[in-house]
Amino acid sequence: MGYVSAVPVPQPRAARSGAAPSGARRSLAAALLLGALGSTVVLLSAGQIWAEGTASVGGGTVPVEADGGTVTGVPTALAIVGLAALVAVFAVRRTGRALVSGLLALSGAGAATAAVLGAGDSSALDAEAARISGNTAAAVEGLSHTVWPYVTAGGALLILIAGLFALRFGTSWPAMGGRYERSGAPRPARRKAAAATTDPDRPEDLWKALDRGEDPTHGD
Repeated sequence: MGYVSAVPVPQPRAARSGAAPSGARRSLAAALLLGALGSTVVLLSAGQIWAEGTASVGGGTVPVEADGGTVTGVPTALAIVGLAALVAVFAVRRTGRALVSGLLALSGAGAATAAVLGAGDSSALDAEAARISGNTAAAVEGLSHTVWPYVTAGGALLILIAGLFALRFGTSWPAMGGRYERSGAPRPARRKAAAATTDPDRPEDLWKALDRGEDPTHGD
């Protein structure tokens, strides 16, 4: 005759309770890595040459070029905003965290859009050709674009993905200072230290103890 135990087996519950923190740590690490890497890629690639061409000067031609910051400063600015938002995610909670996560995602999306639009822009080179030739109507010739605008867009997409991770999993991430908000341990420790240094023979210490709501004669 078989015997069936009515006692529940605790192992599955323990496994489930450990799954959420583990998943939170993985999503947190992924968001930090993607956000930091994406911002670094955008900032570095925005300083590279995006467009090249030639301008006619005095019957000849001279090369002209424009870097990403000259073509558009939007990706650089939004990458900096994204970095700030990535740090701020851990300083806020609940609705504030959702708003900052959304800002992080929008920074990546905006930087990617600006980079793609800048890949086909020629106005920066036209302005450079006009400056070199002294002719405001001058236009660049032999226009070509490098791969760097698309590298910038790729880095911006990493920022966007980091923001999406924060929106999806951010509620389970820890916040800075949370330990001190949940526990009031440091304050009692300071109060005990203050009480221990009260000298009943010093009037100023007696008044301070009374202000704290303590009995200055309790130690006696």
